Amino acid sequence: MGRMIGRVRSAYTAFRGRDTSGAILLLAATIIAIAWANLGGHSYEDFWHTELAVSLGSTEIRLSLQHWINDALMMLFFFLVSLEVKHDFIMGELREWRRASVPVIAALAGLIIPALLFFWLNTGTEGASAWGIVISTDTAFVMGILAVFGSRLPTQLRAFLVTLAVVDDVGALLVIATAYTETIHLVPLAVAGVVAFLLFLLQQSRPHRMAVYVISGVVLWLAVFASGVHATIAGVILGLLLPVFPPERSAVLQAEELTRVFRRTPVAATGSAAMDGIMRSVSINERLQLMLAPFVNLVVVPVFALSNAGVIITPQTLKQAFTSPLTWGIIVGLVVGKVVGIYGATVLATKLRIGELAPGVGYRHVGAGSILTGIGFTISLFIVDLALEDPVLQSEARIGVLAASLLSAVLGMIAMSATARYDVQHAPAHKRLNRPVDPERDHIDGPVNAPLTLVEYGRLGDLDDAAIDDIVQELRDHFGPELRFVYRHNPMGDPAAEQAALVIEAVSAQSRELFSPMRQELSRLCQDEELDQQMLRRAAIDVGANLPRLEEAMRQQVHAPRVHDDADDAISLGLTTAPTFFINGEIYEGPAETDHLIAALEEARHALEQQDEQAQQPCQTADVPGAAGGKA
Repeated sequence: MGRMIGRVRSAYTAFRGRDTSGAILLLAATIIAIAWANLGGHSYEDFWHTELAVSLGSTEIRLSLQHWINDALMMLFFFLVSLEVKHDFIMGELREWRRASVPVIAALAGLIIPALLFFWLNTGTEGASAWGIVISTDTAFVMGILAVFGSRLPTQLRAFLVTLAVVDDVGALLVIATAYTETIHLVPLAVAGVVAFLLFLLQQSRPHRMAVYVISGVVLWLAVFASGVHATIAGVILGLLLPVFPPERSAVLQAEELTRVFRRTPVAATGSAAMDGIMRSVSINERLQLMLAPFVNLVVVPVFALSNAGVIITPQTLKQAFTSPLTWGIIVGLVVGKVVGIYGATVLATKLRIGELAPGVGYRHVGAGSILTGIGFTISLFIVDLALEDPVLQSEARIGVLAASLLSAVLGMIAMSATARYDVQHAPAHKRLNRPVDPERDHIDGPVNAPLTLVEYGRLGDLDDAAIDDIVQELRDHFGPELRFVYRHNPMGDPAAEQAALVIEAVSAQSRELFSPMRQELSRLCQDEELDQQMLRRAAIDVGANLPRLEEAMRQQVHAPRVHDDADDAISLGLTTAPTFFINGEIYEGPAETDHLIAALEEARHALEQQDEQAQQPCQTADVPGAAGGKA
């Protein structure tokens, strides 16, 4: 029995860790809901419309099961979305405009264009107010479909769509809070405002006890519910007010010391102190994301779909739906509007040089991804219940959402498959750098305009770092001013290597001349032992870096985007080993030995000389007698 339980637990853990797990359960819940609603009779509606009351003294909240899910359970969904949004703006992809500008602009267009198309088709009808149905994208389904294609598509495409989805969610939350609130009761709203203000003051002290936020969340939900604003907005407010911050060095060191004490004296008191120290060092935002994400994705959203996606499908209902402007407004808004808005805005933003796409991502990838964003589903179904009261209109809207989501999923998968196949067929015989060497960005040793370029994607902290440094120095000695050496990061998912990369970038930001000495110092240190925080700080001090400035840059994760850019490049190039060299932009696939690299560089130099000779040969045609067609 115990072995069986262990197998079930292992299977669940493996399933939960898959990127497709949420989408699979969401799809299963939708199919069950539709099948249940079409069994005959009214069991589906009767069950979800069963009332459940919670009372305390004379106060009572009585809602149907469906409304308990939509108003209370879905608060956790919006709470998680809000946590992710704040984290991305403070510490994630959206903190740097250069990386976020194109997907942000594309997301805004993907909100506006679908709504305009819907409104154009429904002006003057009863369903005109339901324009909010077409503005959102179901992130779980989109990420699940992307996961199916795995490494066949650029890793950066997922980052593009995630950033787009975050902005998309912000827009949807604002619409729910403003456009679909009818009656407002000022006293409960004032209570909610007071609770929110107290939370704002409280976050300055960064309390780490979860009970504080649970109690505040319950009070906030009750106040928002009584105010007439949709109760799930309480989750949005709570998520935005919870503190998020990078780990502070003092807190991490204290947690490390408490853990050492527990290791020496493993008793309950020292264990509790160690756990408390670790929790204090990590923001409540990140801890709650980690804790809530599996429950929300695997339970809350599928239960929501089970209670909301059930729509009766008969020839009559389909005929009525597909002759309704409401249904077609939703289909056109999601299937056409999302593609036109996102793809069009992406092309426009890049052509106007407002921003740029990540290396490895082209317009074809954005086009295929934009088709998938027409999968509105979760928030679309959520807004159906808010925007429409007539059951017939609700049915037409749900059919429209299901049809648009199914069509977008099928077309999106076809487009993704074609794009992945195109990438394979048109891949160069030899891998080439997807980001040209940029003197303003890259770390270059040697003359900037040298004819030969050697680029290394390396992982700091490897045992052979010193040997590779010796090889590079021998190459520079051999070729002199003809060679420039460029170093880029490829941590390959190793936290220690990524930390070392962040430190060396922070040191280099103080003075670019410190990059090479710092890298050489790290190469020397890692010969004896694995790099840790103390060794990294000691190396920085030894090369003359300012330690307080370094620690502040590390705490703020200032240089994380730079390191992640290099890592994304390495992933898109399929680099699975470090170091990997590129010579004049083309991958070098020989052994990392001096003689072989010299031979490859000599070959590259010879190729350049031949190109120069061909370019310098004068055109002889005009000097040949009779070449112009006349007689000699």
